[in-house]
Amino acid sequence: MAVIRIQREDFNAAAEVAALTAGRTDIGAVVTFTGLCRAESGKLAALELEHYAGMAEEEIARVAAEAEARWPLQGVVAIHRYGKMAPGENIVLVVTASSHRVAAFEAAEFLMDYLKTRAPFWKKEHLVDGSSGDWVEAKDMDDRAMERWG
Repeated sequence: MAVIRIQREDFNAAAEVAALTAGRTDIGAVVTFTGLCRAESGKLAALELEHYAGMAEEEIARVAAEAEARWPLQGVVAIHRYGKMAPGENIVLVVTASSHRVAAFEAAEFLMDYLKTRAPFWKKEHLVDGSSGDWVEAKDMDDRAMERWG
């Protein structure tokens, strides 16, 4: 069963991996992905993420279940933060565990491609000059990455 959390507070990736693997001898590979807030060449003071509470958790859980059906996984953790984050702060964590590395890598990529393109989150830029920037649009390259999963 996947662990799905949407939270304002930061997360500790090492603690999440330790909790997932504690006492497990069937896990041979753990893949983690941590997404961080970028400074966007020094123009970004913060990135503010909003989400559709309830729906976001359900959607991520649905996609995690799809990953568990596609690959032989022993565990999935998906944590996504909301609120205002400064450059360098954690935004998202995906952890996949499997007996073998290929399944863990592919499942982690699948989950991140989904989170980047389809999860119900909205991002607004806050610029260093004090003004509000744009709402961040989805990128074509992210959509193309998602297409490979059919």
